[in-house]
Amino acid sequence: MKKILAMLVALTMVFALATAGMAEAADPIRIGFFAPVSAASAAADGQSAQQSAELAVKLINENGGINGAQVELVSYDDGLDTTEAANIAEKLSTADNVVAVVSGSYSSPTRVAAPIFQDYGKLMVSAYAVHPDVVNAGNLIFSQSFPGAVQGTAAAEFAVNGLGAKRIAIVAVDLDFGTEQATYFKAKAAELGAEIVSEDYIAISDNDMTSVISKIKGEDVDLIYSVNYYAQASEVCRQVALQELGCPILGTEGADSWQLLETAGEYANGLYITTNMNRDDANEGTQAYIENYRSTYNMEPDMVGASVYDAFQVVFAAIEAVGTDAEAMAEYIQNMKDFDTVTGTLLSYTSNGSAVKPVQIQQVQDGAFRHYSEITDAAIINPDSYAE
Repeated sequence: MKKILAMLVALTMVFALATAGMAEAADPIRIGFFAPVSAASAAADGQSAQQSAELAVKLINENGGINGAQVELVSYDDGLDTTEAANIAEKLSTADNVVAVVSGSYSSPTRVAAPIFQDYGKLMVSAYAVHPDVVNAGNLIFSQSFPGAVQGTAAAEFAVNGLGAKRIAIVAVDLDFGTEQATYFKAKAAELGAEIVSEDYIAISDNDMTSVISKIKGEDVDLIYSVNYYAQASEVCRQVALQELGCPILGTEGADSWQLLETAGEYANGLYITTNMNRDDANEGTQAYIENYRSTYNMEPDMVGASVYDAFQVVFAAIEAVGTDAEAMAEYIQNMKDFDTVTGTLLSYTSNGSAVKPVQIQQVQDGAFRHYSEITDAAIINPDSYAE
């Protein structure tokens, strides 16, 4: 009888321990996310961002989660509204109790949310916002893509030394995205001996470029630098073709969208863009992401989605290595070197959390984005080169 009782006690203890272990393993790792899903001017980017966030979580969970725990995505639509972004940041940091956040939104909402997360002690990785105020919010804030200074300078280097442009017209959206990149483009282009003939800054709601391109037609330019999102970039391509300007167009990552290819159609052929995604990269992870995205959503991935996916990979790697303490995760990410992502090798992060990585030049050929060249000059791609 004593042996039977001892065996029963032992079995009870084993069951209790196993149950406790199962309960602990069942506790999900909650990661916050926000993107401009409902904003009419950013809906395609919002869709790409949301879908890539869901894909990243789906795939990590199918592979066992992180250290045995499943990941739970807590996502919100900021509508490209700064007030809504601030409210979301408050909610994610308090009621939702997430361990980290990925921003899949533009610079304006992200730069408002960043200091809130910093104040609450929450780690945030921005996928693609270009404004320096994002990472300047504090040591817990990182950016997965390069800032506007890097992209604008790289664009000028390619425009002048790669395409031989001497007289350049700038057409830019009148938001942080446009003004930040245009500022650095102008400085570098002037340094290289090119002339900025004209500058036009347009509202994000303005999709009619007829008069702007008509004006530029009389200015004898040999390149148009289009610092716009996909809707405006599509119209720039269309009007340049219809008005027969015959000059190349250099766009930015804002044009790196499946929506541009659909909207501009054949008018997009020949368009150059600066971006962080090389669809022709032979990297296994890059091609796996592209195929997973296509098979899951029956559409082509873009820079926005790939950057969001990468931001989640960085957060996942930090949690796997050091757990969910924000300071420990930040220290781990800060010290990352040569981290393999679907948008190429992340060489390192600067001291304030900006990614150091090559700038890709893609060109639209036969209705698809294709690799054209790459800018790797450390003086251009390292954000520390632009510190004031």
